[in-house]
Amino acid sequence: MEGEEGSQQPQLVLAHKLFLLTHPDVEDIDKVRLRDEVYAAVKADDMASLYDSLAVASVLEMDETLLDSMRKRIEEEIKKLDDKIADAEENLGESEVREAHLAKSLYFIRIGDKEKALEQLKVTESKTVAVGQKMDLVFYTLQIGFFHMDFDLISRSLDKAKNLFEEGGDWERKNRLKVYDGLYCMSTRNFKRAANLFLDSISTFTTYELFPYDTFIFYTVLTSIISLDRVSLKEKVVDAPEILAVIGKIPHLSEFLNSLHECQYKSFFIAFSGLTEQIKLDRYLQPHFRYYMREVRTVVYSQFLESYKSVTMEAMASAFGVSVDFIDLELSRFIAAGKLHCKIDKVAGVLETNRPDAKNALYQATIKQGDFLLNRIQKLSRVIDL
Repeated sequence: MEGEEGSQQPQLVLAHKLFLLTHPDVEDIDKVRLRDEVYAAVKADDMASLYDSLAVASVLEMDETLLDSMRKRIEEEIKKLDDKIADAEENLGESEVREAHLAKSLYFIRIGDKEKALEQLKVTESKTVAVGQKMDLVFYTLQIGFFHMDFDLISRSLDKAKNLFEEGGDWERKNRLKVYDGLYCMSTRNFKRAANLFLDSISTFTTYELFPYDTFIFYTVLTSIISLDRVSLKEKVVDAPEILAVIGKIPHLSEFLNSLHECQYKSFFIAFSGLTEQIKLDRYLQPHFRYYMREVRTVVYSQFLESYKSVTMEAMASAFGVSVDFIDLELSRFIAAGKLHCKIDKVAGVLETNRPDAKNALYQATIKQGDFLLNRIQKLSRVIDL
């Protein structure tokens, strides 16, 4: 089940096709092709429970004969696997028993039976001694979690993996875990942590079962742009040889990154509009599409305004290749939300920046916390006096 170099885990490929099949922005003609591909994949792997649920949801047409034949083949295969387990327990050693149980776990994963797969993985784990092999079982569980987007299962599995690494474990699996953790963080809107984990894994990436290297670079650049300061972005992303080798293959991504760093804001907006479709059609990023759009605009507007004490609305609109009314409406929202530190002089048509003083903010926070602490001490002293 583990993807070889360059090959994605088949169930995750299927999960992405199912996502696109129900996406409103995908063309009907593409959905016809996707439906055929999903049907072929479900049929090839005897995914009876998934086929049943897709037929109920009217994604695929129900064929009772096909469903019955799938269930029959599943019963026959499970019987064969159980016979192998029984034979291994009677005639062979512990490692052969474990391999027989693992084969049954992988079969349940292949047919998409989540509950039985998780149950059988626990049985396999009870037969496993080596930390590395236990880690491999956790990776299988994580793949099941990402197929079903079960974030509770993913979170528990990541915690389990980290505990296992305290007992030992090799660097290759530790580096793979960083990518799984990064994907979980990105999927749950923790972009800063995701960016750091992805950047740590760039030179050691081997997690092809999750996604191809091009997709990994795509995620790394997107998360880094809204998470890193300008200096770190230049050092870790813009000039990174691993990113430079791949970024040109991904439409609009190079222009998106470089135009931001070179302050070519008009080009940045053009590239950004080209990327929005890719973000919308990504099953991990799509739920955060609106949030990500806001964060990127906050970054680019903040970068532009940092250079000025005051600037005319007309100059800013010209730099971004948009109308003055658009910039006025955009900035009003971001200022009201506390995302940008500036004010609009509507009469003069000027933006005036008022950068927050970090030292003053720290001073005010210290006073506030100090007052809170003194109040707690006074309350405690009254209780002690009693």
